[in-house]
Amino acid sequence: MLLKGKNAVITGCLKGIGHSTLGVFAREGANIWACSQNPDPSFESHIYDLSSRYDIWIKPIYFDLSDHAQIKFAAREIHNDKKTIDILVNIAGMTRDSLFHMTTIDQMKEVFEINFFSPMLFTQYLSKYMIRQRSGCIINVSSISAIDGNPGQFSYTSSKAALLVATKTLSRELSSFGIRVNALAPGVILTDMIKGMPDDIFKSLMKKSDLKHAGKPEEVSDVIAFLSSDLASYITGQIIRVDGGIG
Repeated sequence: MLLKGKNAVITGCLKGIGHSTLGVFAREGANIWACSQNPDPSFESHIYDLSSRYDIWIKPIYFDLSDHAQIKFAAREIHNDKKTIDILVNIAGMTRDSLFHMTTIDQMKEVFEINFFSPMLFTQYLSKYMIRQRSGCIINVSSISAIDGNPGQFSYTSSKAALLVATKTLSRELSSFGIRVNALAPGVILTDMIKGMPDDIFKSLMKKSDLKHAGKPEEVSDVIAFLSSDLASYITGQIIRVDGGIG
């Protein structure tokens, strides 16, 4: 088990890459604070099943990333459990697709709030506890569109690009405290986020892919688990593309 005995905070656990990462971390022996926006009976049933199957504890933490007071309360709730915070994985995010000249400043602010400002506020709170224990690992999930650009996703790509630069900066600021900071840039992954992608764009991206197919959420989550483990103890400040060779 890659993460046996480690305690991890994962955001965006209800679906997509976050839901997959919850399952992979449980399989690898981590105890988890599973963060989501709203309570959901099926989600809590899933948590119970994972806890029983892998003999770990999973605690749901509910908060809205658009509400800074809720973020602060969630961080305090995690700290009050009096356990080490070994891993933070920032996955929760949103997209609001539109061309640049069709994007209002309010839409830009909304996307940046969820994809950048709020995760960084949450990271500020939790990394302070990591600094005190002089250890920790932070993983930010961005996108290859933050590196390559993608027409029609101005707000999304810009906010995810900010996350990449923050990763580089934080890795340098926090390294002296024994904290590693890395980012993933997934490509086309089979989640709800790509369901609305026009078929012609999807086919065009697959033509650019060396592997010629979209990725599964688990193929991203497995990389997150590796980067969070002691096997990656000498890796920090890196952006790892998980994209099937799109380029």
